[in-house]
Amino acid sequence: MSTSSSALRLVFYGDDFTGSTDALEVLCSVGWRCALFLRQPDANTLARHSELDAIGIAGDSRAMTPLEMNEQLPPVLKWLMNAGAPVVHYKVCSTFDSSPTIGSIGRVIELARPQLAHACVPVVAATPHLARLCVFGHLFARSGTDGMMHRIDRHPIMRTHPVTPMDEADLALHITLQGDFSMAKATLEDVRAGTARLLKCIQTAQHQGAGAIVIDGMNSQDMLNTGEALLAIGQPQQPVFVVGGSGVEHALVSAWSHVPGASRQPPDYARQGVPQVLAVSGSASELSGNQIAHAVANGFMGIALDTLLLLHETQWQTALDAAAVQAVAALNAGSSVVLHTARGPQDPRIAAVSAALAAQHNDVQACRHITGRVLGERLGWLVRRILEVCPLQRLLLSGGDTSSAIARALDVQAIEMAAALSPGAPLCRVLESSIVPGMEIAFKGGQMGGVDFFSLARDAQ
Repeated sequence: MSTSSSALRLVFYGDDFTGSTDALEVLCSVGWRCALFLRQPDANTLARHSELDAIGIAGDSRAMTPLEMNEQLPPVLKWLMNAGAPVVHYKVCSTFDSSPTIGSIGRVIELARPQLAHACVPVVAATPHLARLCVFGHLFARSGTDGMMHRIDRHPIMRTHPVTPMDEADLALHITLQGDFSMAKATLEDVRAGTARLLKCIQTAQHQGAGAIVIDGMNSQDMLNTGEALLAIGQPQQPVFVVGGSGVEHALVSAWSHVPGASRQPPDYARQGVPQVLAVSGSASELSGNQIAHAVANGFMGIALDTLLLLHETQWQTALDAAAVQAVAALNAGSSVVLHTARGPQDPRIAAVSAALAAQHNDVQACRHITGRVLGERLGWLVRRILEVCPLQRLLLSGGDTSSAIARALDVQAIEMAAALSPGAPLCRVLESSIVPGMEIAFKGGQMGGVDFFSLARDAQ
């Protein structure tokens, strides 16, 4: 397989849609030519998007079990390895939330290693532009609710994540609990001693049989050193496989900026307001609840979705129809609309669903995973029905699983960056879709954006 450009610098796979657009934003903001696809593109698709510096695939492995990963990821990983880029990035959330049973980062590393010449996988743990820092292998992140920096296992949002709560800050321990391999660490001292020292750390870990190495970082210079090390390791025919958040993209664009002739002029990504938008939140985070409250206080019609009915075997269609009628009426009246499945972690709808699952199933966690997918699919059908009646220019999606499901329902096949909104959550434009070509969509993780995100995305002030 060959890509449309012999100068391809990077290919990446995002484990959910919101994280994929985060990486897209970093690359496009410095002028890289990048497109994001929902599935691995064939030769004809690539021919329609020629001369790319980077290619991304927006996946959904963050919601997969290890068995599902075994079945679905090997062909994608093979495609990435053979794409002809020196760096292959498995893009995870910058908070690394995952578990041995859902979204296992360790299992992905196990699947990738047999295909690698360099079988010790660098794990770039820091994403400084999003206030995710790593010291001695321990991850810290700023919360959008209190503005404070927290160790990830004490983070007010991530420690209570409904599917993959983070209960371990030591990323080496966190990831090795998900896979059968050992891990090494490159500390800040190693990173700041320069690229040669960092390379030696990685090579030593490889020689000692470590399956992966966690790399510390706190600032832009740390990321530059890391990026230079990745470029020193990776070759187009023998790429380096790296795991991490969009700090990987920051590291690489910083390193490439020192390569003569590699810099590009970014387009104008200024945003413009629109009369109305449709927002859909499937996130239960406290920040998402605050964002919904702000939107309702600033002219949005808030529509609380009955999640129990949407998950019901026979009544879900009735619930979906009722929500669609209510949303269409509000949009036709000129209002913006925010549909939501929860307004923060204490929303009684969450407890109601949990109680129903506990009463019907022994394995509540596994059932919660399945019902999350079902709910996402039904939200996708709901959005599609609304847009068939009320075509809109702009759609706002909050929550990784929600975003992926709705994008599939709308047959979104490829997107590009359209405008900057909030770090990690850009406004994108649909390049290919049989349903919503040209539509602008923002894909936002539950812990991303300011409290005014929905209003900002509508008004663009």
